[in-house]
Amino acid sequence: MFEPINFILNLEWMGLGMLGIFIVMGIIIGATYLLNHIFAKIDAKKKNK
Repeated sequence: MFEPINFILNLEWMGLGMLGIFIVMGIIIGATYLLNHIFAKIDAKKKNK
């Protein structure tokens, strides 16, 4: 049986799940940016030699 109040009560858990997804996406994007930045400097040093 569908009880609308249960949907309202579960919004907190759904919000926390979405927050977790965005945090993980942010970590992945940050790690990708950091690795790209580090290896770009290494490639630049190799090309200058």
